[in-house]
Amino acid sequence: MQLAQKTAEEAGELLRRTQKKGFKVELKGAINLVTSADQKAEALVVARLKKNFPEFGILAEEAGKSTGPTNAPAVWVVDPLDGTTNFAHRLPVYAVSIALWEDGKPVLGVVYHPALKELFWAVKGGGAFLNKQKLSVSRTIDPNAALFATGFPYDLRESRENNLDYFSAFATRVRAIRRMGAAALDIAWTAAGRFDGFWELKLFPWDIAAAILLVSEAGGKLSDFEGQPLGLETRNVVASNGRLHNFILQVIEECRQKEASKINREQ
Repeated sequence: MQLAQKTAEEAGELLRRTQKKGFKVELKGAINLVTSADQKAEALVVARLKKNFPEFGILAEEAGKSTGPTNAPAVWVVDPLDGTTNFAHRLPVYAVSIALWEDGKPVLGVVYHPALKELFWAVKGGGAFLNKQKLSVSRTIDPNAALFATGFPYDLRESRENNLDYFSAFATRVRAIRRMGAAALDIAWTAAGRFDGFWELKLFPWDIAAAILLVSEAGGKLSDFEGQPLGLETRNVVASNGRLHNFILQVIEECRQKEASKINREQ
């Protein structure tokens, strides 16, 4: 945990410095960016983790694949810059995410928000914390009093499954929805009680690997869109304070049924 925390903070400060000095931006897709800052931060994190725990595997976003021993007892899952588009536009909503998974379960997670120097961290069975303050999810029960968070997939221009229908359905049933652009922070802020619930589709392992442990250790609930437990390969994610979890799943199911009916009519 000490290594993960220190490494996340070092990578975060590297990002802050790089943002001031300037960086290169490339396209991985029509609206999917990668910057030289992503690559520098990932190189720093991977080097630190390999040096200290060479027996562990590493799954990092920019590398896009696992490295390390094939029989590794555990794997680090790294997102060196979650919220790249925000970073590229100098919007201070981005994070460094580092998690350690063992036997298909998270055992520690760190999400660092450099702009506010907020370090979210959790150990399996040991609670979730923001710096030194213990975290607890919100106690909101009424959807009308709830603040939710979500995001949109990079293929929203090409795919029908783009979250716009879910967003529209929730927008008229909750107090408000925020689209911050960094899933790891959205989930961490759910653990901290700032958001009451979160849903998003087409996420990747590095988006969720650290943050979901924060929610479970803060007393919240997590699942896929069908209500099943999460794994590293889960793409569609729901995180909540627990009290609103079934409500979120019900709205998602209603939207799915409407979309299925629409497709049937078109056929």
